Amino acid sequence: MLTEREIERYSRQIAFIGEEGQERLKAAHVVLAGAGGLGCPAALYLAVAGLGRLTIIDSDQVEMTNLNRQILHWEQDIGRNKTVSARDKLQAVNPDMVIDDVCEVVTGQNAKALTRQATLIIDALDNFPARYALNLAALVHGIPCIHGAVSGYDGHLTTVIPGETACLQCIFPNPPGGSEFPIIGTTAGIIGLMQAHEAIKFLTGRGTLMKNRLLIWDGRDSSVTFLDLEPDPECTACGNGTQDTGRGGGES
Repeated sequence: MLTEREIERYSRQIAFIGEEGQERLKAAHVVLAGAGGLGCPAALYLAVAGLGRLTIIDSDQVEMTNLNRQILHWEQDIGRNKTVSARDKLQAVNPDMVIDDVCEVVTGQNAKALTRQATLIIDALDNFPARYALNLAALVHGIPCIHGAVSGYDGHLTTVIPGETACLQCIFPNPPGGSEFPIIGTTAGIIGLMQAHEAIKFLTGRGTLMKNRLLIWDGRDSSVTFLDLEPDPECTACGNGTQDTGRGGGES
């Protein structure tokens, strides 16, 4: 149940989502993989929305080159673990939110355990091997996963609902090349905020999700394009081509 303080704090959004919607936010546990350009704005807006529990996973330390886009990390944080830096800022913003900071690399070996208790996963990672591991974990647990990615002025977003939508492996069967991408901070901010927005819609049950649609943002002219998606029946993660991965079947 909401306290009187929470009812006052979130009164503007309770007027829209109702106390039940706010209670659902308070009861939810989001696992955020990545505390960088996408993860920082996503985490910040989930915190101010009244999310109950957030687990932040990232293995990196804050570097000077992060500061053009990773808004929870400041110059005095250089050298600190990103999860700790982000946790400290978010706890100050919302002292009621439970925050778990996990300084680990997301892999095929730990992704399932890291996401086991989540209501929702946000993919704010910067490499596809880790993204694929997170995608498979979401499929195993039947947990929605909100995927976002950015490069330069470009970004994209989709929400994967296991059993209903194309999964990440369906959409990107072959990982894009390259390990470092140029990034404009505002692009990461826009897509990260969209990820938080999708999460809030899912958790409160208000609004239409980006299911089987890929939103493509072009910041050069501020245009948005939508691509229709459909599951690949031969997908190696969710389709007939599923490998024996424990499912019971055959930049930021």
